[in-house]
Amino acid sequence: MIGPVVIGRPARSPVYLLGQAPGVHEGRLGRPFAWTAGQTMFRWFESIGAPEETFRSRVYMAAVCRCFPGKNPKGGDRVPNRDEIKNCARWMTAEIAMLRPDLILPVGKLAIAQLMPVRRLTDVVGAIHEVELHGHTMQAIPLPHPSGASTWHHTEPGKSLLTKALALVQAHPAWQSAMA
Repeated sequence: MIGPVVIGRPARSPVYLLGQAPGVHEGRLGRPFAWTAGQTMFRWFESIGAPEETFRSRVYMAAVCRCFPGKNPKGGDRVPNRDEIKNCARWMTAEIAMLRPDLILPVGKLAIAQLMPVRRLTDVVGAIHEVELHGHTMQAIPLPHPSGASTWHHTEPGKSLLTKALALVQAHPAWQSAMA
C-alpha cells in the first residue's frame, strides 16, 4: 500500500461512512473521496439535502484500508488483499467502539463485505440491514461504489436500488440527527 494514510475530518456523528480505500489522488489532496468517485457520491448526498461540506463536517468518513493500494495492472485501482484489510482493521474497530454509530453506510462491495455476506449488489443495496460489528449493533444501508469505472448505478436495477437506498438514508433517524 502507498501512503499517506487518508482519513476524514474528526466528526462525532451517529453516521459512519465506510469506503474501500483511497484512490491515487486522495493522499495528495488529504481527504477521502476527493476525486471523481467523490464527485459522484457527493451528488448523491446533495440530492438528499447534504452538500459535500455539510456531509464532510457531520459524517465520520473512514475506509476499510487507509492507504492507496496501488494500480491494478489491468486498469483501475487494485483491490486491497486480505492481509492489507486485516492490517487496517484495528482502526475501524477502534472507531466503531468510540463512536458507536447508529447508521453505517458501506460504499462498494468490499466495504459491504466487511459487514455482511454479499454475492451481488442487488441482494443488499436498497434495504436496511441490522449488523453487529466489534460488539456494536447498528443499521447499515449499503451503497454501490461511485467509481466512474462502474456502470451499476447508471443502469437498472442499480439505478432504482440506489434511489431507494438514498431515500432510506434520508429517512433514517441517525441521518436526520446528523443533518439537523
